[in-house]
Amino acid sequence: MTDGEIREIELEALPAEALKLKNSGYRLIQMCVNRRIGQDFQLTYSFGIGLDCVHLRMLVHPEDEVMSISSIYEPAFLYENEMQDLFGIHISMISLDYHGNLYRLDKKTPYRPSEEKES
Repeated sequence: MTDGEIREIELEALPAEALKLKNSGYRLIQMCVNRRIGQDFQLTYSFGIGLDCVHLRMLVHPEDEVMSISSIYEPAFLYENEMQDLFGIHISMISLDYHGNLYRLDKKTPYRPSEEKES
């Protein structure tokens, strides 16, 4: 068993790469955010076909805007809303955008670095 291929991509390439995978028969497995040292985030989107996995990985700065892939993979809207709610990552054009209200949270964007939190 293998962990799959990790493809480092630029943020702008995400929709096109996701569409290529969809057209090749890959399903969306998961979308993950890791906070890196400093203010940046690392996003990993995982796709699978059979037992093969491809992971698209990109670096996101707090001020960056990430294009939604929910028009390509409909269930992605849940992951994308979670990224907004918990990390304050700006996701544009989500098919179903909860505008920061997917979860009931004691404080807004709890995993965003404190000096970058939005009001």
